Amino acid sequence: MRPLTEEETRVMFEKIAKYIGENLQLLVDRPDGTYCFRLHNDRVYYVSEKIMKLAANISGDKLVSLGTCFGKFTKTHKFRLHVTALDYLAPYAKYKVWIKPGAEQSFLYGNHVLKSGLGRITENTSQYQGVVVYSMADVPLGFGVAAKSTQDCRKVDPMAIVVFHQADIGEYVRHEETLT
Repeated sequence: MRPLTEEETRVMFEKIAKYIGENLQLLVDRPDGTYCFRLHNDRVYYVSEKIMKLAANISGDKLVSLGTCFGKFTKTHKFRLHVTALDYLAPYAKYKVWIKPGAEQSFLYGNHVLKSGLGRITENTSQYQGVVVYSMADVPLGFGVAAKSTQDCRKVDPMAIVVFHQADIGEYVRHEETLT
């Protein structure tokens, strides 16, 4: 377990900023204590400094997980967000998409969101902007990338993709053996 290098921090913060923008500062400076990001086995963990100091007594090869896994670095040094970060991204999300009850199951199986399943979308969402996907009951279901801007969504045909799937809470079941 080690702190992230400057390059790793930059890549990770750029990815998270696509979803929560300048609210990124609120993740680190929380009123309930100081939180930080740590790298362990190419995975980035979000952990309070208090727990991190306690975990310093455990050797790195015996440590399985620490805090909440936010994502991992691929072999090409790109950062991929995991669904486990959803609980921390959803409250600070700038751009949101709500999907209809009929489209929820399709999204939770890993499919993209079609215009026919779109309930609402945040105003001024640009194309390829990171969005958090909610059910109509305001339950965060996952996150993705807007395939169309808000204005384009109004005039596109019902079978067009409006949100590219990135991660959803159905991954807890589909990939339970690899999520740590």
